[in-house]
Amino acid sequence: MNFYIASGLDNKEIVRRVRDRLIAAGHVHTYDWTKNSRAMAVADLRAIGITERDAVKASDVILVLLPGGKGTHIELGIGIGLEKKIHLYSDKEIAVNTATTFYYLDQIDYYYGELESFITYIIDLYA
Repeated sequence: MNFYIASGLDNKEIVRRVRDRLIAAGHVHTYDWTKNSRAMAVADLRAIGITERDAVKASDVILVLLPGGKGTHIELGIGIGLEKKIHLYSDKEIAVNTATTFYYLDQIDYYYGELESFITYIIDLYA
């Protein structure tokens, strides 16, 4: 399975933990944005945006690890538009009044709880 992980910049360590476990299970990460530093120029933003968009397109599955910012939700939207399978993770149940309607589309598998349980769930699902 080719996978992409969308999440906020503050979640880099969590993203790396999920990435490492899935790669160890034989899956392919389409792009590791955690290696980027914060872009300071328009050209850098454009290059990163193109690379991330193409990585979402190349993925079979998108993992969205909440909380996330604007970029996370744009990647979610690209995945929805491309009809990708999306797994949405949060460590706690998302309150309806803070959720976006798009979290509840049929193509999105919503999981909340312990991160390690989520990782095991994904590995087992795509074994």
